[in-house]
Amino acid sequence: MYYPNLEAELKRKNIRRIDLAKALGLALSTISDKLTGKSDISLALAKKIKDFLGVDTPLEVLFATEGNKVA
Repeated sequence: MYYPNLEAELKRKNIRRIDLAKALGLALSTISDKLTGKSDISLALAKKIKDFLGVDTPLEVLFATEGNKVA
């Protein structure tokens, strides 16, 4: 897990990666690569994900990486 706060939010809302991919018009493999840190998440995509989730969590918290967890 590369983005533990994002993964936790997806789990809380019972949103699977495939659901996120479909909502964003991306392939499941693309979402998987981004969520595992194999490819970067752009600021624009991060905002789309945050909007899709409907959370007030700041981007820097939602997308904190494993080594940079922010409470």
